[in-house]
Amino acid sequence: KERLKSTIGIGHTRWATHGRPSEENAHPHRADGIVVVHNGIIENYFELREGLKKKGHVFTSETDTEVICHIVLSYSKNGLNLEQATRKALKHLEGAYAIGVMNEAEPDKIIAVKKDSPLVVGMGDGEFFIASDIPAFLKYTRDALILENGEMAVITRDGVTVHDLINNKTVSKKATQITWSPAMAEKGGYRHFMLKEIFEQPRAISDTIRGRISIEKGEVNLKEFSLTEGQLKKLNKVFLVACGTSWHAALVGKYMIEDMVRIPCEVDIASEFRYRKPIVPENSLMIVITQSGETADTLAAQREAKRLGARVMTICNVVGSTSAREADGIFYTHSGPEIGVASTKAFTTQLTALYLFSIALAKAKGKLKLKEIQGLFNELLQLPEKVKMALQCNDAVKKIAKKYYHARDFLYLGRGINYPIALEGALKLKEISYIHAEGYPAGEMKHGPIALIDNNMPVLALAPDDSVLEKILSNMEEVKSRGGKLIAVAVEGNTKVNSRTSDIIFLPGTNYYLTPVIFCVPLHLLAYHMAVLRKCNVDQPRNLAKSVTVE
Repeated sequence: KERLKSTIGIGHTRWATHGRPSEENAHPHRADGIVVVHNGIIENYFELREGLKKKGHVFTSETDTEVICHIVLSYSKNGLNLEQATRKALKHLEGAYAIGVMNEAEPDKIIAVKKDSPLVVGMGDGEFFIASDIPAFLKYTRDALILENGEMAVITRDGVTVHDLINNKTVSKKATQITWSPAMAEKGGYRHFMLKEIFEQPRAISDTIRGRISIEKGEVNLKEFSLTEGQLKKLNKVFLVACGTSWHAALVGKYMIEDMVRIPCEVDIASEFRYRKPIVPENSLMIVITQSGETADTLAAQREAKRLGARVMTICNVVGSTSAREADGIFYTHSGPEIGVASTKAFTTQLTALYLFSIALAKAKGKLKLKEIQGLFNELLQLPEKVKMALQCNDAVKKIAKKYYHARDFLYLGRGINYPIALEGALKLKEISYIHAEGYPAGEMKHGPIALIDNNMPVLALAPDDSVLEKILSNMEEVKSRGGKLIAVAVEGNTKVNSRTSDIIFLPGTNYYLTPVIFCVPLHLLAYHMAVLRKCNVDQPRNLAKSVTVE
C-alpha cells in the first residue's frame, strides 16, 4: 500500500453503540467535504436523521455520528466557516459527545468539542493531537489541555484556541504536565500488559500508601478527601457506586466500612443507581470508584447523587479525569497507566484506598483506638511485600491452568469479605478467556448452583483463615462428594484443605480487611494463564473497551 503524505487527519478506534462494527460504520464519517469522528451517543439522532432525509440528505451508515456531518454541512452551505457551522450544529445535538470535525475547504483546521465525553488535546513541538485518553499521544508529548464540558478547541498549524461555548468567550488554558513516561506504557519484557500490570501491584500499592499515613499519630492524610475530621464525624451513611471490577472493590469496601465504622454502607451498580430513585439521607457521602474517571454510567450516578444533596468523593486513577474534576473530594490511587482492558493493579489499589478511608472514618467516629490504628497501618505497610510473595504462586497457578483450560464452565466460591473476590475471579475468567464463570457466596451453593456440579465442573474455593473457614471447608466437602474438580486458595500453614484437594494455592496471611487484596492475585493469574492457553487476546478481549465512555 502507498504511504500517504499529510500533515492533518482524524481517525477513531470505534466502540460501537449505533450500528454494527463494519466498514460503512467505521469513522471518520463524511458528507461532501465535512468529515467527523465522534465518541459518545447522540440521543436524538433518529429524529435528526429523519428530518435531514426529508431535506434530501443521503446517509451511508447506521451510526448516530453521520447526522453531525450533515448538520454541519447544512450550515456550511449557508456560507458559515467550519467553526461557525459546528457551533450551530451543536445546538441540535442531545446526548454526550467528544467530536473532531474537519472541512476539505479549510484543510489546516480541526475543531474538537467536548460534552459529557472525555476529550484532551496533546500539545507537541509543532504538532497537536486530540484523543479521548492521554496515553493515546503520550509517545509524542506529555503536555495536555484537558477540555471541560462545553469547550471547543480550534486547532491549526499555528496553535490551539479554546472557546467556552456556554459563556461564549475565549478561555486561556494551561497545559497539564503528564508524569507518566512513554516507557511506563510499554510491556517491560512481559508477554502482555495484563501480566506486567499484575506484577506491578506491589509498587502500585506502595504508591497508593505513600505520604498518606502517620503511624505515630494514627492519622490518614485527609487533604485530598476535602473532608475534615469533623465532617467525617457527621456522616451517617456511605454509598459506594461503581461498575465492573470497581463494583467488586465497592462490595469489599462495604465490609470494611460497616465492620470498622458501624454505620450503614450501601453499594450500587452505577447504571442502576440513577434509575431507582435512591433515598439519600442528610449527611450522606457517595464514594465513586472508577479507574478511568470517565465511565459514563458512573459519572451519571455521581451527578445524580450531587443533585440529591450528597457529598461526592471519587477514588480514581486518572488525574484530571471528569470524575475527579466534578467530585467534592478525590483519592487518586496513583497506580500508573493500566493498558490491559481487564483491571488488575487498579483494583488492588482501589481496595487499598477504601481501607485507608475506612480507618480515617472510624477514627473520626471514635471507633478505633490509637494502638488499633497503628496495627492496621503496620499490616498495610507489609502489604506490598506480601503481594510480592503472593506473586510467587505464578508457576503453581500456571500448572492448574494447564489442567483446566479446556473447561466450559467454572464456579468460584467465597464467603464474607472474600465473596466479592469470587465475583472478581469469575469476571476475569469470563472476560479474557471466554469461559462461562460464576461467583457465588458459598452458603448459597445449596440454593441452586450445586445442581451444576459434576466431574466436569471446576470449582475454586477461597479459604482464608477467618471466622468462616469451617463453613467454607464444609462447602468444599459438598463439592468433593459430588465429583466436582476442586481448587483451593488458602493461607500458608493451613493443613485442613489438604484432605479435600491437591490443587491448592498457598498465600501469605494478613488481617481480615486486606485478605481480598492478596487472594485476588492468584485469581487474576489464573484468568491470564487460561486465556493465554486458549490463545485469546488477553489485553484486548473481544467486545470490551478499557474505558466505557457511553451508557
